[in-house]
Amino acid sequence: MRLTPPKKIVFWISVALGVVALLQMVGLLGFIPFDGGWTALAAFVLLGVGNTVKGF
Repeated sequence: MRLTPPKKIVFWISVALGVVALLQMVGLLGFIPFDGGWTALAAFVLLGVGNTVKGF
């Protein structure tokens, strides 16, 4: 399987989701109704899809 680098927008969205997940886990974003682990999982899945799908 060949991996391709994700587009810049996909990379930065996943970084932003990772930062939001970190802030959720620390407790600074308590108004978001779900746990920060789900947000971190979404960030990793988005980055993984960006690496495996060409042009994404």
